[in-house]
Amino acid sequence: MCNPHHQNTAEECHRNLLSNFYKALATRDATTVHRLLTPDIEWWFHGPPSCNRLMGLLTGCSDDRSSFTFDPLLVVSIGCSMVVAEGYLPENHNVSWVHALTVVDGIITQVREYYNTSVTVTRFAKSANVHVLPQGGDNCQCVWQSMLTDHKSMPGLLIVI
Repeated sequence: MCNPHHQNTAEECHRNLLSNFYKALATRDATTVHRLLTPDIEWWFHGPPSCNRLMGLLTGCSDDRSSFTFDPLLVVSIGCSMVVAEGYLPENHNVSWVHALTVVDGIITQVREYYNTSVTVTRFAKSANVHVLPQGGDNCQCVWQSMLTDHKSMPGLLIVI
């Protein structure tokens, strides 16, 4: 298991974890996938039902027995526990996907999966004196945004951390 307090940074640990996760999915290595995921994983999907491939792979209920693989073009570690991966469907580059995963102690505990959706991750700084969102936006900071979607024609979702 990766220890971010030693040689590797948390970002390197997260990238290695995701690399191992996607390799295990590609080779249908259920043992490794189960080792990297918590048994009670929280999973959320946003997109057309025909694109719901990750859950099918994770549960073994996938009708897609072809060589479909998630091949992320970008993996970014955000903060201590969030990792975002983004890519295209291999057979159709008009369909983009984003996985926002929560990692705790080297285990994936939550998966949010988005298809053809512009995803923005924003950090909100809470002020002790403010109980409602300020009118200004000074406390919100965009830390990541989808790069593979056409932001003008895609639905947009905001993940606040």
